[in-house]
Amino acid sequence: MEFSKLLISLFIFQVFLPCHMSIQAAPANSDLFREYIGAEFNNVKFSDVPINSNVEFHFILSFAIDYDSTTGSPSPTNGKFNVFWDSDNLSPSQVSSIKSTHSNVKVALSLGGDSVGDGYAYFNPSSVDSWVSNAVSSLTNIIQEYHLDGIDIDYEHFNADPDTFSECVGKLIKTLKNNGVISFASIAPFDDDDVQSHYKALWKSYGDLIDYVNFQFYAYDQGTTVSQFMNYFNTQSSNYNGGKVLASFISEGSGGLTPENGFFTACSRLKSEDKLHGIFVWSADDSKRNGFRYEKQSQALLAISH
Repeated sequence: MEFSKLLISLFIFQVFLPCHMSIQAAPANSDLFREYIGAEFNNVKFSDVPINSNVEFHFILSFAIDYDSTTGSPSPTNGKFNVFWDSDNLSPSQVSSIKSTHSNVKVALSLGGDSVGDGYAYFNPSSVDSWVSNAVSSLTNIIQEYHLDGIDIDYEHFNADPDTFSECVGKLIKTLKNNGVISFASIAPFDDDDVQSHYKALWKSYGDLIDYVNFQFYAYDQGTTVSQFMNYFNTQSSNYNGGKVLASFISEGSGGLTPENGFFTACSRLKSEDKLHGIFVWSADDSKRNGFRYEKQSQALLAISH
């Protein structure tokens, strides 16, 4: 009798364990490198940035914002997005050119960002349905015009509660994916209570549609150490459980763990733990000054058999 109970227990254990493990299983190392570009209007071009043929490379155009772009003081447009990046140097033809030259390159656009004009860029929907409808329409036009592959969500200021943000952005990603307009989506939160409440609500409801978490580790204090970075990484990996949380640095060195202070040591450590899901950089505009030294180093690390 006891033996049969044991067999039944083992059978139940085997049936349920693999399923449970697959839900919780964290993704493994990856060769993904991502770089924001175009926000600072300093004439940086895709072709300026070194591209290692042995990585998966994403440029992220910064930014498309649902604000009016024609007035001196931009106002919100409820999901009707306009291009606010340096489109003279990062044009549709230049997107086509860099993608045809490098088969490993994809190009995305990022929504929101910190500021527009002289003020903050707010997520400011009139209603979920109207915002989603406008966003799907306007972004489909921009994405198709610019030959883009994905979107990144980088709203940092909110005139809406977390559930509204979650429904708007989640439905936008779902619709664009279902329509075949984009093949990937990412989010770019950082360690701020208001920001995290919005992105964690989105992750809870729509995390299965979000391919990458571009966590802004450079928003932590300047002087972050390797061990602090590792702790931050583990904390955010549990906040976005099961997500591909990428390591990141800011190339002008104003915050977080810098390449000079051990960023690549931390990345090697993550890699040894099978947790280096990729690296992203803010930004190509700033890196232009130092000859993209750390972009080269990042990609070299990622290209070593992952």
